[in-house]
Amino acid sequence: MKSKITLLFIAFISTIAVAQTKVGTVDSDYIINVMPEAQIVLKMSQTYGAKLDSSFTIKVEDFKLKLEDYKKKEKEMGALEKKTIQKELAALEQDIKKYQQNGNTLMSLKRDELMRPLYKKLNEAISEISKANGYTQVFTTTGNQFAYIDSKFDITELVIQKLGIVIPEPKK
Repeated sequence: MKSKITLLFIAFISTIAVAQTKVGTVDSDYIINVMPEAQIVLKMSQTYGAKLDSSFTIKVEDFKLKLEDYKKKEKEMGALEKKTIQKELAALEQDIKKYQQNGNTLMSLKRDELMRPLYKKLNEAISEISKANGYTQVFTTTGNQFAYIDSKFDITELVIQKLGIVIPEPKK
C-alpha cells in the first residue's frame, strides 16, 4: 500500500515538474501610448470633449446672467418673486451639475469606444507573440504590484515590433 502511494506521489510530482509554465510581462499602457492611432484617438476625444464643453459653457453663462440679474433686482422684489427665482436658480445649478456628471460619463464612454480597436489590436499581437514564444501566461506590468520582474521575459518590444510601431527617440 505504501509503495502505491509513493508511486502515485512520485508520478504527481514529476507531472508538475514537466508542466512548467513560462510567464511573461508586457507594458500595455506604454504600447498603447506609442501607437500612432492613439494620437488620432486623442484628437477625436478632444474634439468630442470640446463639443460637450461648448454646450456646458452656454448653460453656465445662462446661469451666471440670471444670477447677476437676480442680484441686481433682489432689493426691488417681493418675497414670493424672490423665492420663485431662487428655486429657478437652484434648479439651473442642479441641471448644470447633472450635465457635468453626464458629460464626464459620456466622455469616458466615447474614449472607451475609440480605444477599443487599439486594445483589440494589442491583444491580438500579444496573443500571437505569446503563442509563438511558448508563453503560458502574460501579465501587464501597469497597475500590478510585482516584487520582481526579469526583463528577459518582457515581451513589450516584441509586441511593438509585431505592430510595426516606431518608437520615438527620447528628447534631450
